[in-house]
Amino acid sequence: MISSDAMRGYNDALILAILQQGDSYGYKIGKEIRERTDGQYLIRETTLYAVFNRLSKNGYIDDYPGDVTNGKPRTYYRITPSGRNFLAVKAAEWERVKTVVDPFLKQPLTNL
Repeated sequence: MISSDAMRGYNDALILAILQQGDSYGYKIGKEIRERTDGQYLIRETTLYAVFNRLSKNGYIDDYPGDVTNGKPRTYYRITPSGRNFLAVKAAEWERVKTVVDPFLKQPLTNL
């Protein structure tokens, strides 16, 4: 299982990548993350909604009411053009991070 600390800087990108494929809602996004990572990363509901709030505040996503379930309208999210730009920046950043970290972690580890 991957810790939330390890994923903290990339939760925004994961959610935006999912929304780039189409509008969705919180539970389904959390389930998609769990499925795509083969259960290696389980995003907590509180983390998920904190990310939604941050992305919305930054203008990267919009929300709107959808289907009514259990008497409440389900909130759907969609990526904005600014969100698509931010996702592209985060994807490029990830590639740079990998090139910096890989040389250290791909060499054989020695006992200290």
